[in-house]
Amino acid sequence: MTDPVSNHPVKPAADEVLLITSGDLRLSANQVCWPAQRDMEATLTAAFAEQGIKLVRAHAYDEKLKHGFISSQRMGMDVFMNIHPEARLVFATAAWQYSHHVLPGLRSHKGPILTVANWSGQWPGLVGLLNLNGSLVKAGREFSSIWSKDFTDAFFIGSLQEWLREGRINHDVSHVKPLDASRIPQGSARLGAGLAAEMKYRKAILGVFDEGCMGMYNAIIDDELMNPAGIYKERLSQSALVAKMRTVSQAEAEAVYQWLVDKGMQFALGTDTASELTLEQILEQCKMYIAAVRIAHDFGCDAIGIQYQQGLKDMTPASDLAEGLLNNADRPPVFAEGTTEELYAGGPLPHFNEVDECAGVDALITNRCWTALGLDPSTTLHDVRWGDHYKGAGVDDFVWVLQISGAAPANHFVGGYAGARSERQPAMYFPLGGGSLKEVGKPGEIVWSRVFVEGGALHADIGRGTVISLPQEETDRRWGETTPPWPIVHTLLHGVTQNQMMARHRANHINIAYAPNGEAADQALATKAAMLHALGIQVHLCGVGLAG
Repeated sequence: MTDPVSNHPVKPAADEVLLITSGDLRLSANQVCWPAQRDMEATLTAAFAEQGIKLVRAHAYDEKLKHGFISSQRMGMDVFMNIHPEARLVFATAAWQYSHHVLPGLRSHKGPILTVANWSGQWPGLVGLLNLNGSLVKAGREFSSIWSKDFTDAFFIGSLQEWLREGRINHDVSHVKPLDASRIPQGSARLGAGLAAEMKYRKAILGVFDEGCMGMYNAIIDDELMNPAGIYKERLSQSALVAKMRTVSQAEAEAVYQWLVDKGMQFALGTDTASELTLEQILEQCKMYIAAVRIAHDFGCDAIGIQYQQGLKDMTPASDLAEGLLNNADRPPVFAEGTTEELYAGGPLPHFNEVDECAGVDALITNRCWTALGLDPSTTLHDVRWGDHYKGAGVDDFVWVLQISGAAPANHFVGGYAGARSERQPAMYFPLGGGSLKEVGKPGEIVWSRVFVEGGALHADIGRGTVISLPQEETDRRWGETTPPWPIVHTLLHGVTQNQMMARHRANHINIAYAPNGEAADQALATKAAMLHALGIQVHLCGVGLAG
């Protein structure tokens, strides 16, 4: 890659394209995920060879570490020092990856960039791809993207040929339309504008327990973009959260656990802390839940986000159970320390998982709109994890798997808490364990959305969807293709195809909230669009929106 005389990067030959890939910071994750990445690269290399192109790795497999991922920001910078700035470059991933490992090099790269993932829910590369794509959009870096099960289908081959020929891929994103505020029904327009004015008058606070989870650059909003909407950050420390957990009594933690047991929630308890969920781990999670509510109250927060990865993974069990409780309208009571004053009584304290501030702004606005409409304000984000076409049981459509690591609210589940179960988080990501909050998403109408940063401004994509029931056998198959301890939501997105969603979506995360029927969901969407618009956020309707 480097000229031995000048010590400068050599430009690849006309029939060569360079390949890079990013991984995790956690060695255990990189080693476990490497075989899937290796196999995906072999298949992708063969697809390029069919087009007469050599796909050449820009960084070597590490015999000592037993993987070939870029595993730190410094390593990524050093790799790019040996890449010619005008080289055609493919970023390929079959696993979750940290975008900041490669973003510095991609921001300054001048040649065409193609991001690629295999269509698999296994580790998951699709989530990593969407995070990098969202980060590149925020950074203002042009790129193209493609995805495929095996890199032999006509959609992939045609897109690859276009990229090799033109240096870019033009995907169909005709499902996206700018909001025409004049078409919002008057009642929804008045309510949304009123809620926006109220937020600008009595400003809101996002409590941020350490920014930048897992290198997600697209999940950080600069204050200058957020503040005009009346939303400000209270920058909090995860170390303060751990310290506050130590002030929570065992009796208080046991009371939260017993509340959940009384509701019918099940816990898959064992005794081996390294591989099983233990009662001690659950009680630590209950202490985190209480501590988070108390800190939020101390600082007057309207919503909070806990980073967890990487900062707390070696200090406490997973934050997900606490986060799922926070997002639910019906949750264990938390009292001010030493008093009987219940904090944030009667509703959720919205939590944005993985301290995704875009999801936090979204959840806060949803909470205001759904509450004003008398709807259940329980909300959450999910990963756009994977999906597959399903035919049967009255369904013949592409059904998305939305899934997050246990932070979804019980009100979103079939049976609520009574249908929920907590299982140990995967050891390669969560060495200290902790339980998830797991069940199948209940059938019903939803509004989905994503706030994102593009062109130095805040934007929001918003659309309608339906959560459906699938046979247990199919649900189990989909869980087996993804992460069984995590909740799963079988979702249809109205008027948005699989490829349109992948081509447009600016993040690995998507926010959802339920409504009791289609009419209420349409009204909620209209109200939320009006509030976003009045806050100065550029709104885009995706798929079937207002008045069709």
